[in-house]
Amino acid sequence: MKTINKVKSILAASLLAVSVTSCADWLEVKMEDKVMENTLFADYRGYMTALNGVYLSMNDVYSRNLMTGPIDVMAQYYNVTENKNHSLKLYATYAYSDVELEKTFSTIWANMYTLLANLNVVIEHTAGSNPLTESQLGIIRGESLALRAFFHFDLLRLFGPIYTENPTMRTIPYQNSSSREIQPLLPANEVMEKILADLAEAETLLSQYDPVITDGVRNEVTEDNGVYAYDYSFRQLRMNYYAVKLLQARAYLWMGDKATAYRIATEEILDKVTTDKLVIFPWATKEQVEAAGKPDCLFSTEVIFSLYNTKRSEIQSLYFSSALRALSSRLTFFGNSLTGDESKVGTFYDDDNDLRVKMWKLVEPLQSEIEEAESNGEEAKSTLALTKYESFTKDAVLDGSETYRYMMPLMRLSEVYLIAAECTNDRSEAFRLINTIRHHRLCEEADENSTDLAKLLTYEMAREVIGEGQLFFFYKRRGEEQIISGTSADGTTSMIKTNYVVPIPQEELDERATETNK
Repeated sequence: MKTINKVKSILAASLLAVSVTSCADWLEVKMEDKVMENTLFADYRGYMTALNGVYLSMNDVYSRNLMTGPIDVMAQYYNVTENKNHSLKLYATYAYSDVELEKTFSTIWANMYTLLANLNVVIEHTAGSNPLTESQLGIIRGESLALRAFFHFDLLRLFGPIYTENPTMRTIPYQNSSSREIQPLLPANEVMEKILADLAEAETLLSQYDPVITDGVRNEVTEDNGVYAYDYSFRQLRMNYYAVKLLQARAYLWMGDKATAYRIATEEILDKVTTDKLVIFPWATKEQVEAAGKPDCLFSTEVIFSLYNTKRSEIQSLYFSSALRALSSRLTFFGNSLTGDESKVGTFYDDDNDLRVKMWKLVEPLQSEIEEAESNGEEAKSTLALTKYESFTKDAVLDGSETYRYMMPLMRLSEVYLIAAECTNDRSEAFRLINTIRHHRLCEEADENSTDLAKLLTYEMAREVIGEGQLFFFYKRRGEEQIISGTSADGTTSMIKTNYVVPIPQEELDERATETNK
């Protein structure tokens, strides 16, 4: 029986050459040989090689910067500003003019538009005459259009305005062709129109051909399913139909259209993913989360769309490893215990039984930290480290079904419930939706009569997506001026709204000015 190892080998063999350039720069790069492009797209396998290369290359853009590190520091999850030497401190202060921050966001910009360049070549080869069958075309074009919308939406969320306050602000270009002509910076509302148009076509295609609708995520492939069956399996690792629907819900909520976001979340996702015959994204169980040697702290069965990163352990080592010096590199929660009012873990989670607490551990100080503290007349303390992306232990018993071993979630089922809860006009329904999540996290139900709904919604979102890069955008969309503090156990941090808008990289602006003056 073929399993996730098959996907690993396919993706590893399919990586496209992706260079780090500015948006303007990549438009100047000519293809080495047009014949090579035509050869690549001469058959179905070539199309999948190109598309799989984009999926694999997403790790370079998302894993380190748009999920776990800077973007979550900007959401004030972690206690980094207490130490002047912390490597990510400036991200928590939104010092966008700093050279290091400029470099980070310039790289994000450049890599995203390089991915878009590769995607557009795929999309253009799905138009007109091509060697694909109807279903192959539907899957490849549908996923590609959805990814194009996904990348532009994240660019807009990062570099664009708080949408409901300034929808006409000029922001990013929408790159929807492989033309080398530099595209204009568009108003945010025009970018959203193009995002929704791409998603509408992707939805139409995938609604007809995506097996996730009838068969679920298909986390294994049998030998008799055909030579290319793996391309239609492991749907959580691809931009599947329900990922498209969730992105639509995100987009409409970003624009302030709560009625449409609610309808999509409830009628087009929640009402469809559980039927008498099939539960497509089942809730994770306590047994999964506590599995010996291979705990599923991702709640992976609930993940709708995810990266597949065979180097995930490097992300854990970079930001969360207990081998890092806690005060200068490691991202930690405030406090030095897993419970109590003096610990952010103890206050961030309002129920000690919460399964999400399982992704945290207490790390004793290193000998070097003890010695340094003693030399300063201080006491070295334990710290709280996230284990969400840790590797499995060597003695873990694996049966080939552990898809989550290399997953890094980008979309999950609980977000659908939270979108519906935020958008409904019925307070009781909002609590019912949120309490559904809490029930599956083994928490007590929140009392509708005594609980602040807005605070509950914020905390549930924050608990669900840590290490996934979504909380900063949640705050930005809502224009929050008080957000959960990273430097206290239970408090808030003031937020200036301009801090939500990352400037377009100066390198990009300079390139555009140069082109204009030619």
